[in-house]
Amino acid sequence: MPVDLPASHPPSDDGATTTDDPGPAEGIRWRSPLRGTWLTSVLGAVLLVGLPLVIVTGLLDYSAYGPRFGQAMPADVGWLRLPHFDWPTRPSWLFRVSQGLHVALGIALIPVILVKLWSVIPKLFTWPPIRSVAHALERVSLLLLVGGILFQTVTGVLNVQYAYLFGFDFYTAHYFGAWVFTAAFVVHVILKLPRMVAALRSPPGRAGSRTDRSDTRPTSPEPEPEPEAEADELVAPRPGPSTMSRRGLLALTGGGSLLLAVTTVGQSLDGPWRRLAVLLPRGRQLDDGPNGFPVNRTAAAAGIRPADTGPDWRLELRDAAGRTVRLDRDQLLAMPLHTARLPIACVEGWSTLQTWTGVRLRDLAALAGVPEPTSALVRSIQRSGLFNKATLQANQVLDGDSLLALRVNGVDLSADHGFPARIIVPALPGVRCTKWVRAIEFRGPRR
Repeated sequence: MPVDLPASHPPSDDGATTTDDPGPAEGIRWRSPLRGTWLTSVLGAVLLVGLPLVIVTGLLDYSAYGPRFGQAMPADVGWLRLPHFDWPTRPSWLFRVSQGLHVALGIALIPVILVKLWSVIPKLFTWPPIRSVAHALERVSLLLLVGGILFQTVTGVLNVQYAYLFGFDFYTAHYFGAWVFTAAFVVHVILKLPRMVAALRSPPGRAGSRTDRSDTRPTSPEPEPEPEAEADELVAPRPGPSTMSRRGLLALTGGGSLLLAVTTVGQSLDGPWRRLAVLLPRGRQLDDGPNGFPVNRTAAAAGIRPADTGPDWRLELRDAAGRTVRLDRDQLLAMPLHTARLPIACVEGWSTLQTWTGVRLRDLAALAGVPEPTSALVRSIQRSGLFNKATLQANQVLDGDSLLALRVNGVDLSADHGFPARIIVPALPGVRCTKWVRAIEFRGPRR
C-alpha cells in the first residue's frame, strides 16, 4: 500500500510555517497522489458486488440451522427473525456452496476493504465534522459502516481460526452485527451510488488509471461543482511523489485477494486443492484413509467413552406417545442399506464429499410407526454442549438420501466421525448431522 509521506510546508513571508487545515486535522497531511474519487469508486464497485453476496449467504446459512425449532444461533433474535421456511435438501451441495462462499469471499475481500478504508481516511479528518443534516446522516452511516465491517471481518476470521479472544458469544454478536452493517451499507449505497457511477465514467479517472508511476498525478472527476468540492477531501492538496501507479495499487490489491482466496477455498474442495488451505486449521486432510477427512469435534473432546459406543449400545426409536423400539448395530446392518455420496459442510467454511452407507431415516420412521413424520428429534450420546441434539424437518427425514450412517467409504465410521451411527442429510449443516446417535423421536401421526 502506498505510504503517505510527511508534508513539506512552504514558509510564509514572515518565516512561519503555514497550515491550511483547521481544527483537529491541523498538522495532518495525506499526501498520496493516488487518492481520489475514481480510485475509491473502483474499490467501492468491487465491494458493491461482493458484500451483498456475503450478506445473503450469511442469512441463508442462518436459516439452514432451523430457527423455527429454536436451534439457530442466536435462537432469540426478536423482530430481526427471518421468515420461516423448510430448508431444502436439494441440491445436496446447497449449504456447502453457500457457507463456503460466505467464508471464502469474506476473507478474499479483506485487501479490498483495507485499501478502500485507506483511500477514504482523509474524510475522517474533514472540518467542520458536520456541515448539514445530510452530511450528518452520511457521517453516522460511515461510522456504522466502517465499524461494522471491521467488527464482522475480525470476529469472523477469529471464528474460523477457533480463536475466541473477544469474550462474548460469536454467533449472537455476528448476527446482530450483520444487521447493523447491512443497514449502514444500504444507506451508504443510496447516498454514494450516483457519485460512484459519475466517478467511474469520468475521463480524468479512467485516464489516470492507465498512467505509469512516474506520470501518476492526482485525479478527480468533474461532474458538477458540488460533488467536485467533496472530491477535494480525498485528493491531496499538496501531493507528494508517487510510490506506485493506480493500476499497480489495484493489481496489488487484487493479487492479495487472489492469494487469500487460493489459500482459503481449498478447504471447501477435495483433492489437491485442500493442501493449499494453509490459513484454515480444520479444513486440512487428516490422512489418506477412508476416515481421513476433516472433523470439528473429536470423540475425546465430546466426552465419548469407549463404553458408550461398545456392544451394549442401542438405538432407541420413539414416537410422540413414548413407544420405543430398540435396535443394536447388527440389527441396523441387517436392514436394507442405502449408499449416497453426500457433502458435509461446517459453519467455519470447510466441507468434504464422502460416500455414506446406512439406513434411510424414513425406513426408521416407518419402523417406529410414524411413516409420515412432521419432524424428528435426534439425540446424541454426548452429554453436554450445544450440539448434542438436533431437530430435523419432515422433508429432511423423508429424503431418500437422508441416512442414519453406519459406514463411510466402505468402512465403519471412526469414533471421531460418529461411531456407532450418525446422521447424514443432504444440504444440512454439518453441526446438525448429529454424531454418536442414541435416540430418534419421530413426531407426527402414528400409522
